[in-house]
Amino acid sequence: MFQFLSTAGVLIILAILLLASAIRIVQEYERGVIFRLGRLIGAKGPGLFFIIPFIDRMVKMDLRVVTLDIPAQEAITRDNVTVKVNAVAYFRVIDPARAVTQVEDYRRATWQISQTSLRSVLGQSELDDLLAHRDEINQRLQRIIDEQTEPWGIKVSIVEVKDVELPDALKRAMARQAEAEREKRAKIIHAEGEFQAAKQLTEAAKMISTEPAALQLRYLQTLSEIALEKNSTIIFPLPLEMMRAFAKKFMVEE
Repeated sequence: MFQFLSTAGVLIILAILLLASAIRIVQEYERGVIFRLGRLIGAKGPGLFFIIPFIDRMVKMDLRVVTLDIPAQEAITRDNVTVKVNAVAYFRVIDPARAVTQVEDYRRATWQISQTSLRSVLGQSELDDLLAHRDEINQRLQRIIDEQTEPWGIKVSIVEVKDVELPDALKRAMARQAEAEREKRAKIIHAEGEFQAAKQLTEAAKMISTEPAALQLRYLQTLSEIALEKNSTIIFPLPLEMMRAFAKKFMVEE
C-alpha cells in the first residue's frame, strides 16, 4: 500500500511538472513563436496557451517600438564636404515568425543597415540639402531602411537626423558668407531708400516750380522749425526781386 501511494505521488508530481512546462503566458505586447520538432508552427498570444512539452519550443518576440541610436557617421557629401551625422530610428516587429526565421538578430541587423544607409544617403546629398531640407533626407532614409528590413518582418516608421557636425573652417566660411549676405541686404535696402527719397524730391521740385510762392512758404516753414532751437543762428534768405529793388533805389539817390 505504501509503495502504491509513493508511485501515485511521483506520478502526480510528474503530471504537475508536465502541465507547468506546457503552460505558456504571453503579454499583450508579446507574441510566442512556436517550433514543433524544428518546424515553424506559427505565432501565438497574447494570453494563456499550451504547448507540447519536450516537443515544442517557444521564442518570445517583443512587438513594442524600439528606439535605435545610429552612431555618428563620417562621410563626404556630393559637393565634397566632410561631415559627421548621427540619427535615431524607430522600428517594431510586425511579423514575429519572419523576425525569428529570416534573420539571426533583427536588432543588430537593423542597426547595421541603418549605418550603411545613412552613409549612402549622405554621399548622395549636398550640404545645403542636408541643412535646409532635412525632412527630405529623413524620408529618404526611412524609405531605404524600411525596404531592406521588410523581408525580416520589421517596420521602420521614423528616421530622424539629430545632429550635423561641420569642420571648423567650414563654419567660419559660412559665418563670413552669412555676414556678407546681411551687408548686401542692408546696402540694397539703403539704396532703395535713397532712390525713393530722390524720386519724391523730384516730384516735390516739379510741384514747387509751378508756384513760385510755394518756395517762399517752404522757406518760412523751415525757419519756424529752426526757431524751435534757441541756440540756433537763423539765416533768412531774401528774394532776389527785393534785392534788385533796393539796388535801383540806391542808384537813383546817388
